Amino acid sequence: MYWDPQMAAMLETWGEDNAWNEIQLLLVGRTGKVLDIACGTGKTMSLVSRLAGLEVHGCDISDFLIGKALERGLARDRLLVTDATNMNYPDASFDYAYSIGSLEHFTEEGIIKLLTECQRVVTNTSYHMIPVSRKGKDEGWIKTFQSYHNNSVDWWLQRYQAVYPRVTVMDSVWQDSLSLGKWFICTQ
Repeated sequence: MYWDPQMAAMLETWGEDNAWNEIQLLLVGRTGKVLDIACGTGKTMSLVSRLAGLEVHGCDISDFLIGKALERGLARDRLLVTDATNMNYPDASFDYAYSIGSLEHFTEEGIIKLLTECQRVVTNTSYHMIPVSRKGKDEGWIKTFQSYHNNSVDWWLQRYQAVYPRVTVMDSVWQDSLSLGKWFICTQ
């Protein structure tokens, strides 16, 4: 799916008027290196790069999507094809990181591996926006256009708190018929 042109087209608009505005607000006034985990076509990177004082990098498992980010004009030396559960970056490479609508597509084991990798490569704070169940229940693995975990805030908090000492949950305005968006803000 992450090599599908239709998926790439969808990634160009889905965060408008919600998550893309929110990540810019969360990062405004920050300085340093930032990693966009599962950056896709680089659309969010291009928005965040407009904030003064940030050097934005991105990684994705899909060489096709990284190719789209290059076509967008993002610098090759700031993009990496890598598996987010085993990132090819040295320890403490970034000051901040974010992922938007990505972690819910990983396996349960993959979620912990990604968060562990994120903690390894980021020295300060990481921001993760994911959908949680509107019902507040652990609905498990939902199969729609993209299969994903649609579980409660508590289910997600257990995963984040297994890796991070401080996790803050904040509402996102993103929503669909099954889920509500939540930001999980993880501090070292």
